[in-house]
Amino acid sequence: MNERRKMSMHTIDLAYVGRGLHEELAAYIADQQDYYAEEGVHVALRDGCTWDVERLRRCAIIGLGRALLSRLTDGTPWVALSVNTQRPLFWFLGRPGLTSLADLAGRRLAVHAPHTPPGAFARIVLRKAGLDPDRDVKTIVRSPGDYRMDLRRLNDGSIDAAYVGSTMAPEAVAAEHGWNVLAWVGDHFRIPTVGVAVDPTYIRPDDPAVQAVVRAHRRALQVIHDDPDTTVRHMQTFLGGQTPEEARAHYETFIAPYFATGGQADLADCDKAITAVAAELGVPVGVTAAEFCQTADTTAWASGPVERHRRRPS
Repeated sequence: MNERRKMSMHTIDLAYVGRGLHEELAAYIADQQDYYAEEGVHVALRDGCTWDVERLRRCAIIGLGRALLSRLTDGTPWVALSVNTQRPLFWFLGRPGLTSLADLAGRRLAVHAPHTPPGAFARIVLRKAGLDPDRDVKTIVRSPGDYRMDLRRLNDGSIDAAYVGSTMAPEAVAAEHGWNVLAWVGDHFRIPTVGVAVDPTYIRPDDPAVQAVVRAHRRALQVIHDDPDTTVRHMQTFLGGQTPEEARAHYETFIAPYFATGGQADLADCDKAITAVAAELGVPVGVTAAEFCQTADTTAWASGPVERHRRRPS
């Protein structure tokens, strides 16, 4: 029996705040490959998509975009301890006749609300394309993740374009319906969006349970980098509407080249992103990349769970 399994395990709540490969893949692989247990932690995965910040603060969370926006707008001192990718997995899909973001001028676009992380990212990318998202595009705000309704509306022509996330392989969906992928956000804007973050007010970054989660996720990132067959097999859990060949093409185009291997962040890109998001939200910058992304190398933790101690009460 693995020596780590013989020890009493730590426990922690880990909340995801979005759905799809972007948010969930590393945590899903860590769970399915039994890395959490091997690292000495029992993880309760929680659906925090509709939770308010106060409830999320008592968990470790996966969504770094939401953590960063919270830190900028309400001062919650979130810190990111591991970063999966800085290339947001969101795409603009357009009906036939639309081939670029510039073609969205005067068109109807289904998109996330401006104050949400995906919505802010969309607005930043639209502005880079020379479009004012409030004046040049007819935005139709809908709930995050409601992409199946977007597909129906694209089909019936009630919208011209949709901003969708990673619950689908957008290139495969576009090819099936005769639509076009107008842009991938990751080509235009880089920001730490998923990983592991905590609010030190309630959970210390050096808490053994948190350290174990970070180790497990970094092992999952190595799988994503080194084992395409295993990764694609797990991806198909999320891409039920796509063939294995389509899932592999999605992996090779958007996942393998851009997911980190060690959970580290590019602080220069992160500083630029923080400035851009703060400007979009109309708030002070208020935090540097180095203050938000505390992704120090954790190889010293890899030998096993550190000495147990009582966690601070929440």
